[in-house]
Amino acid sequence: MPMILVAQVSDTHFDLGARNAERVERVMAFLADLRRRPDAILVTGDITECGKPEQYAEARRAFDVDIPVYPIPGNHDDRAGFRTTLLGEPVSDAPINHAPRIGDLTVALLDSSIPGEAGGQLTDETYDWLRDVLTAAPAAKPVLLALHHPPAHLFSPVVDEISLADPQRLAALVAGDDRIVGVLTGHAHSSATTLFAGRPLLVGPSTASVLGGEWELELPDHVMDYAPDPAVALHVIDENNRMTTHFRTIPMGGRIGVQPG
Repeated sequence: MPMILVAQVSDTHFDLGARNAERVERVMAFLADLRRRPDAILVTGDITECGKPEQYAEARRAFDVDIPVYPIPGNHDDRAGFRTTLLGEPVSDAPINHAPRIGDLTVALLDSSIPGEAGGQLTDETYDWLRDVLTAAPAAKPVLLALHHPPAHLFSPVVDEISLADPQRLAALVAGDDRIVGVLTGHAHSSATTLFAGRPLLVGPSTASVLGGEWELELPDHVMDYAPDPAVALHVIDENNRMTTHFRTIPMGGRIGVQPG
């Protein structure tokens, strides 16, 4: 199996303001200009700040690049607007789950959002859908799961209170399928790695801001940092079905190829 490169963009929070839109546009341009372009871009939730149709229209324009882009909802999103404006699908409040095939890789994109709530949960309908996806996925070929809400404790006083409910149910499914090479999430506004059900759990950074851990937060103040440049995760799945992840900061001022004096 040739190398598969999947980019992860997360928590874009389109809000009709210039700042967040410009940061996403810079990230998309960076990915499109790579010598080896990603085979796909996964956007792991909180596409918009508050689910307005105009915000999804803004996101749709930004995601119009010559690379397949697969978004999923987060707690700041609205399923109806997400479907109609961003995906161009009929109105529905059902979970927005997708399973694109990227070469030999199957990506199961899971909707962990709960309408009107900040925390996350996977519905029975989503679990049934995921089991069907795994049944249909090729034997001995890699599978990658992606959702918005992390199913693990991240030592974040903000995110840990609104993470994925009943993570043990997902853990049992992950542990029971050797083809699953990892789980991707967003929500935390922080690059983070840990293990979940014996597999890598990769939390993608936000393009909009950085949320600190319990060693740096002073609730209710000093919570979000808007100074850092946007960042992305780049996931490589190799011929041995092993995933390697690089986190990359995208400087808004552009690349400097010579060390400053």
